Amino acid sequence: MIPRFKPTLGWREMLALLFPTGRGEVARFECAFAELMGQRHAIACPYGRTGLWLLLQALGLKNKEILCPAYTCVVVPHAIVHSGNEPVFIDSQPGDFNMDLDRARQAVTEKTGAIVATSIFGYPVNLDKLREFRRDFPQVQVIQDCAHSFAAQWRGQPVQREGDAAIFGLNISKLITSIFGGMVTTDDDALASRLRALHAQSVRPGSWMRSLSRRCYLAAVNVAFWEPIYGMINALERSGLLNRFVKYYDEGRIDIPADFLTGMTSLQAKIGRRQVERYPAIIARRHAIAAYYHERLSGRSDLQLPPLVEGATYSHYVLLVDRRADLAMAMRRHGVQLGTLIDYSIPEMAAYRQRPGNRFACPVAADFSRRSINLPIAVSLRDAEKICDKLDKALLSQGSWSPLSMASRRQKQLSEINATSSLTRAGKKANRSSW
Repeated sequence: MIPRFKPTLGWREMLALLFPTGRGEVARFECAFAELMGQRHAIACPYGRTGLWLLLQALGLKNKEILCPAYTCVVVPHAIVHSGNEPVFIDSQPGDFNMDLDRARQAVTEKTGAIVATSIFGYPVNLDKLREFRRDFPQVQVIQDCAHSFAAQWRGQPVQREGDAAIFGLNISKLITSIFGGMVTTDDDALASRLRALHAQSVRPGSWMRSLSRRCYLAAVNVAFWEPIYGMINALERSGLLNRFVKYYDEGRIDIPADFLTGMTSLQAKIGRRQVERYPAIIARRHAIAAYYHERLSGRSDLQLPPLVEGATYSHYVLLVDRRADLAMAMRRHGVQLGTLIDYSIPEMAAYRQRPGNRFACPVAADFSRRSINLPIAVSLRDAEKICDKLDKALLSQGSWSPLSMASRRQKQLSEINATSSLTRAGKKANRSSW
């Protein structure tokens, strides 16, 4: 079975398992990462969410409202809440999955402390609009969430450098990985000093046991994603037996990992540094596969394709479809696993439904959460051809997947979304007037 994602690990990363690591690996990884991103400073963290938590403290933000996308990884608002701040959810723009910055402008109040500008799925945030936002609201700190995008570019300009700092995730599903981990980058010397001081106070060093567990995890990952046995792994995952390893959130809880403040090991840093060296080749392959998918699937009325953007890094290639579960099941029968990375809109989750920051209707995010599905993109061109062939067969096998019925259902969905948006705004306005 072709898995929904696959870490881009090579023989050099595997060799690292066999040899001891020396001192200074984390610092060398930080230097290499900062150079890759074209920035002055990089601070390695246990997780990307740990980096956001540290960053909000280093920026002096407490009891503030932090603007963030409604359609993003739920660990972002978790870190915001854990830092003593309140996430305010902003709807997406229909074109590229990113936050609607025009709506973000309308959400700014005297309590707004920062905006988390996410380049989701590797599609760069609109820097022209973000600069207008910074000009009009200079008191609001700008944090770039580059967990999916890394060095994505908006019209030739790297997104990670536009703002006070950027955060990155480095788990096995990311463009480059250090097994687990995260990174914060900045060009602000004073902010970097505060971040390092907070890191030294809060993050405990990784033990030899942690290093051993990371070695075992990396070895297991290398075997688990081997296509001849991945079908068995997928069956275990669907049964729930692997939830401890693959399910990263509980809809009803705002929680953080137990090792949220346990530092990156030397082995992780060594893996990460070798991944940095491979970054240009990894991105070139993503561009080639995304371009192939776009050319092969363009013109279909039963799929809505993502935009093909020159500066995107394509952490995921995300389609919008009706009957997502049916398509995923059909593709699984054809030996291809499709992914649903963000199958929720955060304002609809039980943990956030009643929070004060949940005050705006987010119908576009809700639509994405129900219709998005991603094709495997860390694949060879030959596998991409197979995936498209099998996608043709899967869609053909669905008797109701005709252009007319698809268009009819989509028109009905848009009408329902608009009606829901109007009712939600009216209801929330009425609720506010009754306070």
